Amino acid sequence: MLDILEALIGFDTTSHKSNMPLMEYIRDYLSGHGIAARLIPNEDGRKANLFATIGPAGDGGVILSGHTDVVPVTGQDWHSDPFRLSERDGRLYGRGTADMKGFIACVLAMVPEFLGAGLTRPLHLAFSYDEEIGCLGVHGITAFLRETGLRPKAAIIGEPTMMKVVNAHKGVCSVDTVITGSPAHSSAPDEGVNAIEAAIRLGGELMRLQERAKSEAGEAGKRFDPPWTTITIGRMKGGTARNIVPEHCRLEWSCRLIPGDDARRYVALLEDFAAAELLPAMRAVAPVADIRHEIVNNVPALMPQDGSPAEELVLALARRNETEAVSYGTEGGVFQQAGVPAVVCGPGDILQAHKADEFVSRQQLASCMAFLQRLADHMAR
Repeated sequence: MLDILEALIGFDTTSHKSNMPLMEYIRDYLSGHGIAARLIPNEDGRKANLFATIGPAGDGGVILSGHTDVVPVTGQDWHSDPFRLSERDGRLYGRGTADMKGFIACVLAMVPEFLGAGLTRPLHLAFSYDEEIGCLGVHGITAFLRETGLRPKAAIIGEPTMMKVVNAHKGVCSVDTVITGSPAHSSAPDEGVNAIEAAIRLGGELMRLQERAKSEAGEAGKRFDPPWTTITIGRMKGGTARNIVPEHCRLEWSCRLIPGDDARRYVALLEDFAAAELLPAMRAVAPVADIRHEIVNNVPALMPQDGSPAEELVLALARRNETEAVSYGTEGGVFQQAGVPAVVCGPGDILQAHKADEFVSRQQLASCMAFLQRLADHMAR
């Protein structure tokens, strides 16, 4: 498993780069064990999902799901090469060790065990691209399931949960609000429309909507920390120089949505605010002034399905009695919307993800290997 993890970490699969070399490595590894893997490419062929089946064909199988892309290391203060596995005090360091190449390495290392177990139901391996920028690749996998008519009974998403069983998580929606104003000399600001000033007022309205979300959360949010939908302004970009009234500005913001909430509601409320409070004055000066909103991606929440086949199976395999809810998003909601009950359970701590000196402990990987061995035994019965 450690040899495989070392190889996986060695592939720089930051989301803006191709993951094809890593996918070809996995495909060749599986081929060496007599398993045919299908690559499902994106539109330009630079990236791909991988889908493979171990055991008999048919329905009622289990999906082991993981994403192969990682977040950037730019600007982070690493104490070792992020794309070379290193160990210190029982911790394995490298970009993606926790999120989530550690899980994929465990799954691949277990392939000989799965093959030798005499599985009576299919075990599917589903590895995706571009999870980190909005769960884009996994839709190709769910489309493949629809096209082939496969009906798995459960999907196990191996995101880092410290091997706890997560049956609910928030949705994630990213929105770009683009403001078009009118340029002017800064000595005559009334002759122009300041796009950055409009963006600032829109940001203030988003913070008011955040307070509204807190007051409206109710029972639906109680399992989460924080127990409400959160709205975050991540970046504002605009302007040319300090002596020019800015013509353009882009406000990039996102929502972490409790199950049942909808980001389109907040977009509509922001549109209403802009139409009532900003656009009339802006267009009185410059008729071309505009404010438009684009939903960049919308990752569905994982809704709790108490007693689902996925939940019952994973609770037994993880030897847990309780489920958890988390505030980060995963591909679980996409599988759930495709009709596959999903649960999140994997090695490592989400608090280590996306940081410098990301690590997963040997103990967590050992726990994951034991979990997968119990899965093999279960599916052989």
